[in-house]
Amino acid sequence: MTVTDAPAQATFTSTDPRTGEVVGTHPVHTAADVDAAVARAAEAAAWWAGLGFDGRRTLLAQWRRALVRGLDALARIVVAETGKPFDDARLELVLAIDHLDWAAKHAEKTLGRRSVSSGLLMANQAATLEYAPLGVVGVIGPWNYPVFTPMGSIAYALAAGNAVVFKPSELTPGVGVALADSLAEIAGGRPLFQVVTGFGDTGAALCRSGVAKIAFTGSTATAKRVMAACAETLTPVLMECGGKDALIVDGDADLDAAADAAVWGGMSNAGQTCVGVERVYVVDTVAQEFTDRVVAKTRALQAGREFGPMTMESQSAVVKGQIDDALAKGATALVGGAGSADARLVEPVVLAEVPEDSTAVTEETFGPLLVVNRVPDVDEAVRRANATGYGLGATVFSKERGAEIAARLRCGMVSVNSVISFAGIPALPFGGVGDSGFGRIHGEDGLREFTRSQAVARQRFALPIAVTSFRRTSAGMGALLGLVRVLRGR
Repeated sequence: MTVTDAPAQATFTSTDPRTGEVVGTHPVHTAADVDAAVARAAEAAAWWAGLGFDGRRTLLAQWRRALVRGLDALARIVVAETGKPFDDARLELVLAIDHLDWAAKHAEKTLGRRSVSSGLLMANQAATLEYAPLGVVGVIGPWNYPVFTPMGSIAYALAAGNAVVFKPSELTPGVGVALADSLAEIAGGRPLFQVVTGFGDTGAALCRSGVAKIAFTGSTATAKRVMAACAETLTPVLMECGGKDALIVDGDADLDAAADAAVWGGMSNAGQTCVGVERVYVVDTVAQEFTDRVVAKTRALQAGREFGPMTMESQSAVVKGQIDDALAKGATALVGGAGSADARLVEPVVLAEVPEDSTAVTEETFGPLLVVNRVPDVDEAVRRANATGYGLGATVFSKERGAEIAARLRCGMVSVNSVISFAGIPALPFGGVGDSGFGRIHGEDGLREFTRSQAVARQRFALPIAVTSFRRTSAGMGALLGLVRVLRGR
């Protein structure tokens, strides 16, 4: 459900990046609006937590079925606000629905009360551990995957027993509203999942609203501002930021599959993918053959057909700046080049021999620009892949050494002999290190991210020797120390 609009409230529009046509008008929610939404969510959270795992699983299954029934309609809203192809939008929704299903079905096993060993010294105690919901979780989402990415927080937070207040990107507010509306009817109108719309001030208000946690997805620069706002109230944060993901091609790789993965990973969604491929390091022995394949596959693409425009208009200038910087420093344009990013619809670009100090190598691109550099061996490929402050995802193509190479990469996720596959596996946690953020969505880690652990020790019988009492004696302590020396001193 959406927050009730106040009289004479300021509004803004969302537009289709392909045509500039207005596709929706939405309120600019104020700090007071946000606070009211969080207060309503707190009441809904108490009801939701009281349903228990079975009740929540049943309701979330109803939501899942409703999302499947309305998949195409929601996909059309995604297309209208992002400009991405219809089937890309539908794929995004399919993956989000799969994650919702997994989270609902695995919440009890992951979070429910379980017994743990008390240890020999505390054998008189029964120890249990469980994970309780936080209450109200604030989610600040991105525009590039306006359903799949925020649902990595929303679905898991709901499955863990929390209510959610969601602030979608100002570029895709209609997607957020439609997503929340799809659950409102099933929840009987209860404010379990609310949307607040607006710009940075609305997001900052959510950070200061007293929510139990903020889950943010966006740029590293914006993440720092979000953290600063949350620090004022000691609100914990989950940060999923940008990446500069590398793809490593070993000498024994399936080159056609590797080239296909490089082009898809770099160009799909117009390159606007945080875990998309931006850098390729290919060993010398297969570099020419691999590069020829990449060039042929890229030349077969057409901007506006296989992928859409830059959803955020200013991103074209970022891509153009990186292309110009790389070419000025000696890079070779194999596909496209200077002038390819002069409009909102950026043409696919492949650059080779790009200096490692070029911004096309050091800074996140978020556009259909692929850097392909030769390296003498895998060791150098790993060194260059790790030579960045980012550490989100990576890809490795190698028939024999894929797992070995993956283990050497400083990042949160790796796909071996495929691309971005980790994001589609609900059981795997998703997140990065360094400038790519911290905390995890998806999987068991993602469920626990939106809970607080509670440890309980219950005394089953009294020990014959009192050690945590003023009745303690020297003889009793002596006996305890003797036992420790026997058990732990060897």
